[in-house]
Amino acid sequence: MDAEESFRAYVRARTPALSRVAFLLTGDRHLAEDLVQETLLRVAGRWRRIVAGGDPDAYVRRTLYHQHVSVWRRSRRRPVPIAEPPEGHLPDPSAAIASRLSVHAALARLAPRQRAVVVLRYFEDLSEGQTAEILGCGVGTVKSQTRDALARLRRVAPELADDVVPAKEVLR
Repeated sequence: MDAEESFRAYVRARTPALSRVAFLLTGDRHLAEDLVQETLLRVAGRWRRIVAGGDPDAYVRRTLYHQHVSVWRRSRRRPVPIAEPPEGHLPDPSAAIASRLSVHAALARLAPRQRAVVVLRYFEDLSEGQTAEILGCGVGTVKSQTRDALARLRRVAPELADDVVPAKEVLR
């Protein structure tokens, strides 16, 4: 029997027992399933060596316990909620999010070349010459595409004209 078939046979035979142990460790069926899967993933790559060492069950159980402890340690580092919020307030990101959505929707309504010109000129802050070089066209084409794109943006998204969020910040 090759290593892959040996591993499959082991998984079929031992998954119920490993799942019971994992459930007892975690207290949650879903977490137990995740723990067993993660354990089997860890041992799958080393299966040939594990089987060569004798009974693989002890190694797999030890891996299961170590994996559980690792998950438990990581979960302990999660922030603990406090009763009182800290002083000060965080800025409201909703205006920036609304601007970002408006810009994305407006850019989607431009032709591909116009969209490229606007992004390169105003979001990447490139010169007309640099934009022309990147797009493989003349500076005059960049100028006309920019003019046409801005005119279209003014028609399809007039709210962007009053936008207080800088253009570079919108796409971040």
